[in-house]
Parts: sequence; structure tokens; C-alpha cells
Amino acid sequence: MESRGQGELYLHWFVELAGLTRDEAVLEPGCGAGRMAEPLAGYLSATGSYDGFDVVRETIEWCERNIAPKHPNFRFRHVDVLNPAFNPEGQLDPKEFEFPYPAEAFDLVFLTSVFTHMLPPEVRHYLSEIHRVLRPGGRCLMTFFLLNEKSLDSVRAGHAARRFAYEGEGYRYDVPDRPERAVAYREEDVLGFLDQAGFELNGPIRYGRWTSPRDRRGMDVGQDIVVVKRPD
Repeated sequence: MESRGQGELYLHWFVELAGLTRDEAVLEPGCGAGRMAEPLAGYLSATGSYDGFDVVRETIEWCERNIAPKHPNFRFRHVDVLNPAFNPEGQLDPKEFEFPYPAEAFDLVFLTSVFTHMLPPEVRHYLSEIHRVLRPGGRCLMTFFLLNEKSLDSVRAGHAARRFAYEGEGYRYDVPDRPERAVAYREEDVLGFLDQAGFELNGPIRYGRWTSPRDRRGMDVGQDIVVVKRPD
């Protein structure tokens, strides 16, 4: 239903950057319609597992019909969390939502194009929940639109795919009156969020092509990839 090519690409980065092995327990907040779950189903062994949740009920129903019956170690869950862009009638506050999983249940959590649709208090809360559900030594791979000297120069020069011309409290956004459509953060603020949540960087930040989409060199993903680790 979503781009499998993107899923295959990210699977490579889950292994290469986050050290994913075939027998690990994986969680994907914001799993959508299985673009990551489908390639992972061909990678994880029967002793590995995948859990995904999303605020859009229709995408979860698709995954339950098309992926879960063939892979009993893959589980999907709808969560009715408010998001003005994707679930405007949601009943659960994203700043207080507790992930429906026990503590220290996962080896890897990943979020692709999730924090790019969330505001600072929600990002900070999700990071605390990710820390809670990760085992000591567990990793998290996540994507952002990061604003630093280089990316801001590209935005000002008109080379970037997005302008992020509008400013909120601690973030910039791309669509007037609809911040959650595309949110960008200062890189130093994101590093501060991660430190406050108890994470340490697990390798350098990998910058995506959103600031120079015509440049085919380097990372073949649009957003910036950050990998962190919960210390042992």
C-alpha cells in the first residue's frame, strides 16, 4: 500500500546504522500501512518480533488483513492519539499517551517521518516513552528535518525542498496554520531532547537530501537520520 522501495532502503539503514539482527524485538510508532513492516517480515526470524502502531485506523486495518495473517510474530495496533494532520478527532493527548507495551520490551525502536509531524512537547514525551520500552543497550533510529548552519544556508538560497518559512515556539514549519504537516527543529534542540530523555548518540548524524534534493550523492533518503542508544 505504501512504497516498498522506501522500506527496503530503510531496512538497510536499520541493519547498517542501528545494528538490527534477525532475532530482535522491534517497535515502530507511526507504522502506517506497512511500508517498513513488509521488508522486515522477510528479514526477521521466527524468534524476532515486530510491533507497530498508528493513529490512522485504515492503515492498521490494512496491515491486519495483509501482513499479520502471514506473520504471527507481527502485531499491529490502532491508537486514537490526536494529530491535527492525520487524526484530528483523536481522543488521546500525545503529550500524555503511554505506549501500550511493558518497560524494556524492545531491542530497536524506529520512527521514520513521525517527529517531522509532531510539536516539541509531544516529541519530548515520545522520547521518554521510547526510553522506557527499550532494553538497556537498545537503540532508536529516528528521522528529523534538522536546522543547522548548512541546512539554513540551503533554505535561504532556495536549494532546499522545503522552506520552513513559519516559526512556532521552538520549531519551524512549512504549511501555514498547519504546523504538523512538516516540522523542523534546530539540531542543538534535538540533541538536547535526546540528552534529557537519557539517550546517547550511537554514531554520527546522517544528513538527508531534503536540503539539496538534486544532489544524488550520499544518503539516499530525504530526511536526516539520528540513531541513539539507551545506555547499559
